[in-house]
Amino acid sequence: MYFAALLARTEDGWEASDTELDDVETLSDLADLAREAAADGADDTVLVFIEQEDAWFGVVRVDGEEDPRVFVSNAAVAARSSYGAMLTDELLGHDQDDEEDELDTLDLDGTEDGYEDEAAGAADEPDGGGASDGAAPAGPLGESAILADLGVSERRLLALDGDALVTIADALGAAEVLEAVR
Repeated sequence: MYFAALLARTEDGWEASDTELDDVETLSDLADLAREAAADGADDTVLVFIEQEDAWFGVVRVDGEEDPRVFVSNAAVAARSSYGAMLTDELLGHDQDDEEDELDTLDLDGTEDGYEDEAAGAADEPDGGGASDGAAPAGPLGESAILADLGVSERRLLALDGDALVTIADALGAAEVLEAVR
């Protein structure tokens, strides 16, 4: 089960809205959705929070018309879900056609058959199931300093687990507005 929310920074603080990702197929689609949420204009900062049942979380940051910036807490786990695969494939430079083929193998809940068996097997590998074959690495992927100018240091972001999105929102001063859409 996914949770997704948009946090748009305005002159009056942060505004949150939950969002459906059903029509989002690419990072560009997600960035467009974020830009639409910008209340006062295209230059506002919008954060997209995506979480899958405390297994992984992702933050996509869109500042105006700049390219989106992405952070994923656990790329190997996220790559096994439809929205996580969208983010990790973008970060790893995988071809969209490869992504579509992989998404065809996903179950309705966004995970592959045998997910837990694969995760256990990867943990037994000497490199943790690393990315030497182009697979998503175990652990964080993307721009870990994505929120540093907003009060969440790189070190703090990398240390988060569990209910990370609430912790991030609290540091941004947006915990109440995020909780309202949760």
